[in-house]
Amino acid sequence: MKRLALGVMVAMGALATGNALAAGGRRPTIAVAEFRNESGAAWWRGGVGWELSGMLSNELSSTGDFHVVERQKIQNVLEEQNFAASGRVAPGTGPKIGKVTGAQYLITGTVSAYEENTASTGGGFSFRGISLGGKKSEAYLAVDLRVINTETSDVEYSRTVEGRSSGGGVSVGLYRGGFGGNLAHEENTPAGKAIRAALVEASDYLDCVMVKRDSCIADFNAKEQKRRDSDRKAIKLD
Repeated sequence: MKRLALGVMVAMGALATGNALAAGGRRPTIAVAEFRNESGAAWWRGGVGWELSGMLSNELSSTGDFHVVERQKIQNVLEEQNFAASGRVAPGTGPKIGKVTGAQYLITGTVSAYEENTASTGGGFSFRGISLGGKKSEAYLAVDLRVINTETSDVEYSRTVEGRSSGGGVSVGLYRGGFGGNLAHEENTPAGKAIRAALVEASDYLDCVMVKRDSCIADFNAKEQKRRDSDRKAIKLD
């Protein structure tokens, strides 16, 4: 009896461990659509929308918590469905995306605001026509994210994330990717730094709500409330 009981306990322990590993091994399969632009950003040109899509895909892949569908696969499907032009998921589009690419979720991003300001600090010097210092540059970027279930076409998560740069620093995290294509010349500009910050924030948010689902949710909710309060203060009504 003791041997039987011990065998049952071992088997149950192995089953529990197997279940835990299986649960921990279920990484969401996601695809990132072409970013859209609703801001007046001067750096937005050519294929920047797909470049930002690829950069966020790389950032999410680097977390190790997602299976990320290759850009070309999702690009072919979305272009066929005219997704980028419509800005929404047409009836039947979600299920087709899931069937063709294997993605459980489609992530969309819209640059909804961009601001940049360069002001003189009164310092710096010039020598033979070359000016050094004396200026402070700041940039702000807002990205509206949506996570769409490809089986139902329902929006399961949505959030506005922000990125800021001031002077020579970046306000949020460390971007693990690189700039290329139409964004290559923005690598060390205020715009580039704000983009990096927003991508890190977007990746952290998606990892939080889709995978980790722990105390990080409260942190992001607090950030969202702070952003909304700030927006209300910025609105001046007569």
